[in-house]
Amino acid sequence: MLARNPNLYSHRRLVHAAEAKGHQIDIINTTQCYANITSDSPQLLYRGATLTGYDAVIPRIGASITFYGLAVLRQFEMMGVWTLNQSEAIGRARDKLWALQIMSRLGIGLPATSFANSARRSEDLIRMVGGPPVVIKLVEGTQGLGVVLGETMPSAKSTFEAFRGAKINILVQEFVKEAGGADIRAFVVGDQVVGAMKRQSGPGEFRSNLHRGGTAEKINITPDENSAAIRACRALGLNVAGVDMLRSSRGPVLIEVNSTPGLEGIERSTGNDIAGRIIAFIETNARPMPTKTQF
Repeated sequence: MLARNPNLYSHRRLVHAAEAKGHQIDIINTTQCYANITSDSPQLLYRGATLTGYDAVIPRIGASITFYGLAVLRQFEMMGVWTLNQSEAIGRARDKLWALQIMSRLGIGLPATSFANSARRSEDLIRMVGGPPVVIKLVEGTQGLGVVLGETMPSAKSTFEAFRGAKINILVQEFVKEAGGADIRAFVVGDQVVGAMKRQSGPGEFRSNLHRGGTAEKINITPDENSAAIRACRALGLNVAGVDMLRSSRGPVLIEVNSTPGLEGIERSTGNDIAGRIIAFIETNARPMPTKTQF
């Protein structure tokens, strides 16, 4: 497992689930890996030792080290090692704009979204998604960070212009009022939703992320929501993901696909053994992968 903090709930659960099934699992600090990139025998080293003999890699790459983490994961792929989520799929999901463009092409329900490089068109962008209130978010934000609600035209414009003045890439999206500050996290493993929870934002907060003080409860999702979650993962090429969506008057609206979803909230709210399902998926699917098919 590529992860920097072995003490996180998600990482401890994956280790326990793997060991319970008789597997050996090592936690490798992603930032301490280094590569020898050659045509004949690509290598990956860790603390002076060559990493060899692994059947599978579970990438738990934090957003702050996406560039380096994906480079390390690609090196495993070059060595023919099977990866739970491939580097290209994680890269697509981490770039919110790219992910939305892919899902839009496939007709998956999305919030109205606009983007531009110049702050001079901020008012046009806000009107394109239905006018205030609007959600302004960083293209590479995570866990609710870099997400701002612009409740009026002046406040939305000033937020947009501040971000663009700092040369930060952002999206402007419609605010789905009927969601009532709640969203749904569907946890997908393979071609199945193995658990779903409804997350409700805390007082005075519109973001429902558990890291931002939201609460969670088990929920039964509709067939349309189930289908949307699975289609989104297929579109991005992800085997395991947390798919976040809103309930709107026009059906499920996808807001994000998380390629490294946490396990604590979903396991505690549903009571499901999500870590065990992930390890079972690896057991069924992990096999040596020819390097030439990966790039």
